[in-house]
Amino acid sequence: MTTAPDHHDGRPFDAVLCDLDGVIRHYDTSRVTELERASGLPEGSTAERAFAPGNGLPLLLGELTKEQWVDALAHDLSARVPPARARALSTAFAEAESWIDECVVDQLRRARASLPVVIVTNAAPWLDDDLAALGLTDLADHVVSSARVGVAKPDRRIYEMAAARAGVSPDRCLFVDDARENVAAAVALGMTGVHYREPADLRRALAVLTPPR
Repeated sequence: MTTAPDHHDGRPFDAVLCDLDGVIRHYDTSRVTELERASGLPEGSTAERAFAPGNGLPLLLGELTKEQWVDALAHDLSARVPPARARALSTAFAEAESWIDECVVDQLRRARASLPVVIVTNAAPWLDDDLAALGLTDLADHVVSSARVGVAKPDRRIYEMAAARAGVSPDRCLFVDDARENVAAAVALGMTGVHYREPADLRRALAVLTPPR
């Protein structure tokens, strides 16, 4: 475990705050797409409804179990497809397999040798089980999950909590996320923001941690 440095050593940040889904973890939704096509739904319809305010926000704030979320999503989709198909779509979405970008994981592990790394994620209540199953329990010094703290990005409070966990002020944090609005909120607090699209985005941001040869 690392601690925040007492001085900056010329670096633009003293802690890395990183999103989970879309950066470290990715999902295989091919089965969902297959079912959507068979149902005559536009691709992405299930995800759109899964994270619509009435379904997604209660989940991300820790107010729903997985079963309750699946039920709510199935009920929502049943307005567009038969109930059995709606249930199949919601179940397939909730049970989609995930995979880890090992390149990103390696970069974060290297960064953690120099400064604190905090995962800041809008996540479901079962995040701890997911991290254990993926072998990521030791990836970061701290995990700030919306379902646990009761506030979700882009609310400024979750960023402030993450910076406090890292032991540095917000203006000494690098924040990495695949959602522009989440990065914009971090930048508004004085953080260095990286809109993540590919591992090279993170690599460039962390290059300052590698001493010149």
